[in-house]
Amino acid sequence: MARRGVCFRLGDFTLPQVFSRKTDQIVYFVLYGALVIVIVGPSIWLIISHSSYATGQFTPYEQPVPFSHKHHVGDVGLDCRYCHQGVETSNSAGLPATEICMTCHSQIFANADVLGPVRQSFASRTPLEWTRVNSVPDFVFFNHAVHVNNGVGCVTCHGRVDQMPITWQAAPLTMQWCLNCHRDPGPNLRPRNQIYSMTWRPQGDRKKLAESLLAHYRIHTDTMTDC
Repeated sequence: MARRGVCFRLGDFTLPQVFSRKTDQIVYFVLYGALVIVIVGPSIWLIISHSSYATGQFTPYEQPVPFSHKHHVGDVGLDCRYCHQGVETSNSAGLPATEICMTCHSQIFANADVLGPVRQSFASRTPLEWTRVNSVPDFVFFNHAVHVNNGVGCVTCHGRVDQMPITWQAAPLTMQWCLNCHRDPGPNLRPRNQIYSMTWRPQGDRKKLAESLLAHYRIHTDTMTDC
């Protein structure tokens, strides 16, 4: 369709007699840009929301005392339950009271500068304000004792803390990450005597072991995602 003095082609949507060429390019840029945002935007958002930047994974947190799990667990061999005494009985594993630290450090490295906050806390009876490394949103109810007493080892969620000079969040702790385990918990289960081991690895047929542990702990996967 064309009239004298006006060029209007439906094929390429150009209106050179109405808009300038520059305006035409801007319109194309905006339209194609909007299309790219609509198509690519959700993917970018999904990638960012699951990245370590958003989840806090692999990020070490500053603590009142630079506590080394590598030294205490890996070198000295302390059991997780020595410091985290609520691990088998309560929703939260709990953080160590200053008295727990001073059980050893009243005699070992008693005058070390780095332990100054611990000694001050003990003398003033003021708890150390540890920064929680592994945390979930307030709307998420997580029961630590239920997981530990049903075969989920410490390493599954916390990683190899025996190799961490400064503790960081080893797992993403996203809802998808939790649901993946709830749908198929077998591969993450351990014998009861290996819950706190940092080095345990399943031996033999892993599928049969998973089935055996599911039966042992009486875990029914059909209800594991029913909220």
